[in-house]
Amino acid sequence: MKRLAAERTMSASQAQVWRVLIDLDEWPRWGPTVTAAELHDADELAEGTTGHVTVVGGIELGFVITEYTEGRSWAWSVAGVPATDHRVDAIGNRCRARIGVPILVAPYLVVCRTALRRIERLANATT
Repeated sequence: MKRLAAERTMSASQAQVWRVLIDLDEWPRWGPTVTAAELHDADELAEGTTGHVTVVGGIELGFVITEYTEGRSWAWSVAGVPATDHRVDAIGNRCRARIGVPILVAPYLVVCRTALRRIERLANATT
């Protein structure tokens, strides 16, 4: 499936950004469409982990983590549909973060760009 991505070079480290990306309590702070998230029967993200995410409007949707590489990337499917993928790569003491989307939802990249700005702010706040 073809994908597009929003990317941002950040002043935060890869580790700082990664912590924000995998902390479900932070998801509503950086994800403009997310109001809550919770894992089912797990304490942290891993491939195969399931949970639910609540989006704007109070709609609760199930998710599964479909790909996971510790410290670097994760992707998920929401309500059975491939959704965003998230990646962070070190560039010295900074990093480049990326959120990818299926080409069919290309307009969602606007939301992803907002998320990346928020992720950088949150990551820098943890220093």
